[in-house]
Amino acid sequence: MERRVVITGLGAITPLGNNVEEFWKGIKEGKCGIDQITKFDASEFKVKLAAEVKGYNPEDYFDRREAKRLDLFSQYAMIASREAWKDSGLDKEKENMERVGVVVGSGIGGIQTIETENKKCNEKGPDRVSPMYIPMGILNMATGNVAIDIGAKGESVAMVTACASGTHCIGESFRMIKHGYQDVVLAGGTEAGITPLSIAGFTNIKALTKAEDKNRASIPFDKERSGFVMAEGAGVVVLEEYEHAKARGAKIYAEIVGYGATSDAYHITSPAPGGEGGARAMKLAMEEANVKPEEITYINAHGTSTHLNDSCETQAIKTALGEENARKVMVSSTKGHTGHLLGAAGAVETIICSKAIEEGFVPATINYKVPDEECDLDVVPNEGRKAEIKYAISNSLGFGGHNSSLLFKMSN
Repeated sequence: MERRVVITGLGAITPLGNNVEEFWKGIKEGKCGIDQITKFDASEFKVKLAAEVKGYNPEDYFDRREAKRLDLFSQYAMIASREAWKDSGLDKEKENMERVGVVVGSGIGGIQTIETENKKCNEKGPDRVSPMYIPMGILNMATGNVAIDIGAKGESVAMVTACASGTHCIGESFRMIKHGYQDVVLAGGTEAGITPLSIAGFTNIKALTKAEDKNRASIPFDKERSGFVMAEGAGVVVLEEYEHAKARGAKIYAEIVGYGATSDAYHITSPAPGGEGGARAMKLAMEEANVKPEEITYINAHGTSTHLNDSCETQAIKTALGEENARKVMVSSTKGHTGHLLGAAGAVETIICSKAIEEGFVPATINYKVPDEECDLDVVPNEGRKAEIKYAISNSLGFGGHNSSLLFKMSN
């Protein structure tokens, strides 16, 4: 028997705020979390801007020894997971923790540790490489550390699908609960990729914008868009079986009713022509939910501010919903606010969709100035809107041709 899956806890650390309340306030107010890179000297780099987590001190969350043994991407995941767990009201003493899973992904994992230890190896010799290098750098350790920290003994998995990682993690967790393998899962994504090597690599593949005005850098669907802005942080949600949540009187933000995942099988970085893979992911999510295209109120687009992504995603939405319905639906990208959190993007955007449904507020696509005839949908320019959201879709599309869509509804 298939079971219903609801979202009962939210946790985030982002360029707009280091908890969900601050983050959502920034989204509603149309704030931009992008600024000059401060994590390293970027004076010799072509890219000067990023969306960094602000005012972060590891010792506010961890003791000094523990912080030194955790790469930043693991720290962010643990902070977001603690907030989500606390928000859910779940009690370890009352739960069967063997039925509580953790699925937290990342696009590039512990790259900060990898860069630091590589430099040590090259400059000081192999004996100087930290014995913590491997357990800090490997990508599954965000999930592993969260499971240890929370005491979750169920399935513990890390999914890696580039910028679709967070959405895939939540979608696969939804399936775990729906089909009876788990009762509760902490699911999401984390990223700490604002490092010299990472910025250089993404710059040289021509993915990042070289714009120096923070309000004209991440400009999804704008004709002058020229690439994305690297961001960092984490988003984690608590997914729970509906009857389990109801029995304990949990607050329910939204219900996940559909999930679609496809592969372009086309190119390592470019989306398939017409965004056909993304269109199939949205269609699969709607089919699973038994929801018609005309019932969709809002789409939180992947909307990276790259030329190909935004034009192909526009076409994908038209294909999935049909031209007439596509013109009626509100489609915004919140990456103007946050930058692009890579593997954490879909998780943070799931939180945005959950809060949007809860409060009846559609976030804007900020810093939008120059319309593009290739991106001719209602992109909710510059001002958010009050609107009842019955059904919302969140899209994530990753290098390698990974496409994933989640479909949310108001729970009743």
